[in-house]
Amino acid sequence: MQSSSMEMITAIKQHLKQSFSFIGKTVDEIRSEETAALNALPKPSGVVTEQVTIGNMKAEWVRSEHVPEGDSETILYFHGGAFISGSCDTHRDLVARISRFANTKVLVIEYRLAPEHRYPAANEDCLEAYRWLIDKGISNKKIILGGDSVGGCLALMTLLTLRDKGDPLPAGAFCLSPHTDFLHFDSESYITRSEFDPLGSLASSRLCADYYLGSIMPKPEIMSPLYQNLHGLPPLFIQVGDHEVLLDECVRFADKAKAAGVDVTLEKWEHMWCVFQQLAGILPEGEQALEHIGLFVKSGLQGAK
Repeated sequence: MQSSSMEMITAIKQHLKQSFSFIGKTVDEIRSEETAALNALPKPSGVVTEQVTIGNMKAEWVRSEHVPEGDSETILYFHGGAFISGSCDTHRDLVARISRFANTKVLVIEYRLAPEHRYPAANEDCLEAYRWLIDKGISNKKIILGGDSVGGCLALMTLLTLRDKGDPLPAGAFCLSPHTDFLHFDSESYITRSEFDPLGSLASSRLCADYYLGSIMPKPEIMSPLYQNLHGLPPLFIQVGDHEVLLDECVRFADKAKAAGVDVTLEKWEHMWCVFQQLAGILPEGEQALEHIGLFVKSGLQGAK
């Protein structure tokens, strides 16, 4: 397996730390800086897009050019961005690469962002998008949920809500560096990985939660999938970097899900950080991680037939 040199990893981390700090910046500054940084990354070729509207939401179909347009198999993807940023534009390249490896089209939604729209806005929009696919005649067995960072958390929360409401569950879900606890922030890696993580911190996680939850009391328990009953969830695939502050809560979530009888695969990537897969155009580990996601999607959709 090809890997990046430590010199390259160190240089990337230094750049990320300078470019993606939340602390002391306005929401508008965070949004514009994220968009500019992600738009500067190398673009994959052969990407086909189609804009659609789901209720009042903007959404976009993204597929690699070799994926059949009429195929009903679908990845429903929830972008990251701390609940305050992210869009179809910021995540088009990432999901296009996922589409290529999974040989599956991807639907990316622009759920409502905080602080303009607080809880439960994003949760409701993710649920609406899934039900929209079902109403369009796509079988739940042909849908895989995906998401990165808070998008991974939204994927997990959507699964829990669907299960509790008796809706048909998708064939599985994959999560890239998911937040699994937006209430307690008690995982040790917030401390043990704080010096290594160029993107995440205890302060930024709490800030994300404050933007989305505001002063609502009591805090909604669904915001901490880690502390929920996980019985009955479909197969899960989780990737996390061993240099990120979310490491322990991802490990704890995977262990708890396995104990509840859920089929879980957890990959820990050495020297990597939150959603390193977004740098797949320059980072061999990112490309390899997305290839693994593609295999999970293919296996999940085939196994559900």
